[in-house]
Amino acid sequence: MTGKVEEALGYEQARDELIEVVGRLEAGGTTLEESLALWERGEELAKVCRRWLDGARARLDAALAEEEAEDGQEKSGGG
Repeated sequence: MTGKVEEALGYEQARDELIEVVGRLEAGGTTLEESLALWERGEELAKVCRRWLDGARARLDAALAEEEAEDGQEKSGGG
């Protein structure tokens, strides 16, 4: 059930819910159907977290590349 709700979740919200889901699965006491539903929700939440982390990595890489380009221009520009 990936959709607008998952897209609207922030990283921290998705991570916290994922922690709850894992805790419920580890605690046991759920039916097979409940366990499968929790597993599926956990997979969705993990994907949301991964998208946030991938986006953060891309932003960091872009910032570092920009900084390196500026440093290269300063060195070659006779600064």
